[in-house]
Formats: sequence, C-alpha cells, structure tokens
Amino acid sequence: MAKKQANKTEPAESKTIRIQYYRSFIATPKTHKTIVRSVGLTKLNQVVDRPDTPSMRGVVAKVPHLLRIIE
Repeated sequence: MAKKQANKTEPAESKTIRIQYYRSFIATPKTHKTIVRSVGLTKLNQVVDRPDTPSMRGVVAKVPHLLRIIE
C-alpha cells in the first residue's frame, strides 16, 4: 500500500503570540512609536494576537522596553 502524502500547501496550525503594550512611548523616538502602532497597539496594557513569525518577534525585540510577549 502507498502512504498518503500530506498536502504541503495546506497551512499547518497557525501559531500566534500575544503581545502586550505595557509602557508608554511618550518620551521615545518616533521610530519606536511607529513600531508600536504598526503592531496594532493603541492603548496601554492592550494585548493583541499576532502570527508567531521571526519578523514579528524581531519587531518586539526592537522595543523590548515597550512591548512584551505573553505566553
């Protein structure tokens, strides 16, 4: 009997990370404000779910003093 092959085009379980905006960006450079807004965060202590990709983790790593990953 032949083994059934999995279709590679089907998305695997899409993993997500929860990102929390926990410190104000009032006295930070404009680029930090842009990063926080681009993730979709608008209010302090807000939590959003985003895909767990290296690029998204890199965004959080750019401003670790403003954002944290909740697991």
